[in-house]
Amino acid sequence: MNADVATSPDARAPLVARVAPGLATLLGYRRDWLRHDVVAGLSVAAVALPTAIAYAQIIGFDPVVGLYAAILPLVVYCLLGTSRHLIVNPDAATCALIAGTLAPLAGDKPNVLLSLSVGLALFTGLICIAAGLLRLGFVADFLSRPILVGFLNGVAIHIFLGQLGKVFGFAMESHGIIPSLLELLGKLHLAHVPTLIVGLLSIGVMLAGKRFLPRWPAPLLAVIFAVVVVRSLGLESKGVAVVGQVPAGLPPLAWPEFDLRLTKPLLGGAMGVALLSYTNAMVVARSFAAKNVYEVDANREFFALGASQIAAALSGGFAVSGTESRTAMNHAMGGKSPLAGLVAAGVMAAVLLFFTGPLSYLPQAALGAVLIVAAIGLFDAPEIVRLWRISRWECALAIVTTLGVVALDVLDGILLAVGLALLIVLIRTSRPPDAVLGRAPGLAGFHNVAFHAGAETLPGLVLYRFGSALWFFNAAHFKRRALVLATAHRDIRWLIVDGAPIGSIDSTGAQALRELADELARRDIKLGLANIRSEVRALLDRAGVTDAIGEAAVFPSLESAVDACQKSA
Repeated sequence: MNADVATSPDARAPLVARVAPGLATLLGYRRDWLRHDVVAGLSVAAVALPTAIAYAQIIGFDPVVGLYAAILPLVVYCLLGTSRHLIVNPDAATCALIAGTLAPLAGDKPNVLLSLSVGLALFTGLICIAAGLLRLGFVADFLSRPILVGFLNGVAIHIFLGQLGKVFGFAMESHGIIPSLLELLGKLHLAHVPTLIVGLLSIGVMLAGKRFLPRWPAPLLAVIFAVVVVRSLGLESKGVAVVGQVPAGLPPLAWPEFDLRLTKPLLGGAMGVALLSYTNAMVVARSFAAKNVYEVDANREFFALGASQIAAALSGGFAVSGTESRTAMNHAMGGKSPLAGLVAAGVMAAVLLFFTGPLSYLPQAALGAVLIVAAIGLFDAPEIVRLWRISRWECALAIVTTLGVVALDVLDGILLAVGLALLIVLIRTSRPPDAVLGRAPGLAGFHNVAFHAGAETLPGLVLYRFGSALWFFNAAHFKRRALVLATAHRDIRWLIVDGAPIGSIDSTGAQALRELADELARRDIKLGLANIRSEVRALLDRAGVTDAIGEAAVFPSLESAVDACQKSA
């Protein structure tokens, strides 16, 4: 057990641990953690400040809205979450999904966009809490690794293309890879040189910071550099677009107001945001929990994330998620408990209260540069290559997801990918691998004769293994395959079905077994069942299948089935 991990707080405060696991951890706080948590919190804030401002731009908000979404949700999660390292903040993928959901509803009205974003965050929080009550933590597993890789790659391309205009100093209107690149080439002569220089220098500062100062927050270095350059040279008066005046003060707590006729599309979008933000948060939380030898509770995480989304709504922000970069910074700087996140939130609140002046000189090109570098880091080409080596169809699924996100929009892209994944699952389950078993030289038991050199089937019988549960969508396929194998073997007297892989069966599967037994009987072949699980046997008894084939044709093992068949011969 890692010495830095505290004893489970449940023994000290069981009620608090159930309701607010993060608070329970703080109640059992160790003084020797304080220095590590303060340093980690300051470092997280240094990364979170520029990224929260930049990610707000993805949706189309003023920079201050990103800070609103970064503070109160983080405080709530630190008190209610089960991860000691996860930082809940604005996230690139979630922001891209929010933008794709709200842009068609809001049009070009910033106030409507903000109101809808608050409503979306509120619905997302309520959906997460309902999912926690229903103990739906397992839903995170429905977004497979190929879908997540493809989705994040698509988001990376989407963000990259969307920020090029800010760096070059002109507006971009096209969507999709080819149209955006053609528009960029057609507008290169309109590039604003001072803006382009600021953007390129900001990218250079981030790349140099990552190379030579890896423990320093590269986005913060770039933002400070850009503010100093713009302020000292007066570039805002020469056409370099800046953030402008940022209102000081903490986010105002308010209840969202929006047209109730938009409730249905907002609920649909909130389901997508809830699934994506929860899945992303769980992937990050589980990764760092494994590194530090503690567990995160999937269902409690739904509650914590839902409460964080509601906090984002009440503070005038937008939906948030677990963030890999800021969580990694927390861990790298030695964060030990949720106090690190509270320190980060306190630092960002202090900036809103006392240091909004310098933010007004922050150039839009620098924010675009931060997002471009983040998008490059988000694109995972090596994982695509690895998927190609492991499974071609999973690699294709990842690529289709990427193209769907870029060509359609973020929400439609992920829905397309999930639909394709479910279709592939149904296809593979309806046509599972099967095998004829036999004896293999030097090996005990029975093995697939197609995969073992020298393996031979047994005379007078076929041992058939069907590699899936027997349900309505594959029962007909099972019956056809069994009959084909029976016909292909001469002088066959028995066909024994190995029931070990058949974990469950429904009435259609039971009927297929009965029809198979009847068809084999007309060919003077007996059907036998071996290794049948107790729950499967119970359903076959109720369906009358065991009576139809005879109790003597149900065997406890393949060995006993083979012995009985050979004796009967």
